[in-house]
Amino acid sequence: MRSYAIDSPHAMARIVALAMLVDGGLDKSELELVSRYGIVQKLRLEEDEFEQIVHHLCEDMLQCSDAAHYGQIELNPEMLDSLLDEIQDQQLQKLLLAWMVAIVDADSRVSDGEAVLISRALERWMLDLVTLGDARMSVKSTLASSSSAMPAPTERRPSILETHY
Repeated sequence: MRSYAIDSPHAMARIVALAMLVDGGLDKSELELVSRYGIVQKLRLEEDEFEQIVHHLCEDMLQCSDAAHYGQIELNPEMLDSLLDEIQDQQLQKLLLAWMVAIVDADSRVSDGEAVLISRALERWMLDLVTLGDARMSVKSTLASSSSAMPAPTERRPSILETHY
C-alpha cells in the first residue's frame, strides 16, 4: 500500500476515497456530495489529483487485500489502521470523520464496510459517539452553508467520476 505524508491533503483524500469505495463501489449520490460541497477543493487538490488517488487506492486494495470473496475486497484491520494513522492531527480527524459520515449517509444506507470504517476511525483516532454525533451535525450545517458560498464553477473538463457515474 502506498503511503502519504502525515496529515497531507493526499492522505486525507485517500480516506475520503475509501469512504466512497468501502461499500463496494462508487455511488452516484456519494460522488455528487463530494462534488456539490467542494471537498476536493477544500483539500486543495485538483480533480485529476483526486482521481489519481482514487485510482491508486483501487490498485492498492486489489494488491493488498486479504481476499476477494464474490467480488468484495476486504482490507485487513492492520491495513485500515495504517491508512487512518496517516491522519494524526485531531482537528483533521474530526473534519474527516464528518466528511466520512456525510459520504456514508449520502445513499441513506450503511453497508457493513462503511460501518467498519466509521467504527475503526472512531477507535483508532480515539474519538467517541458524542464526537460522531457532533460530526454529523457539523457536516450538515457546514456543508450546507458552504455550498451556497461556493464560487461559480469555471469552465472545465468533466472528471471521469462525473462522466461515468
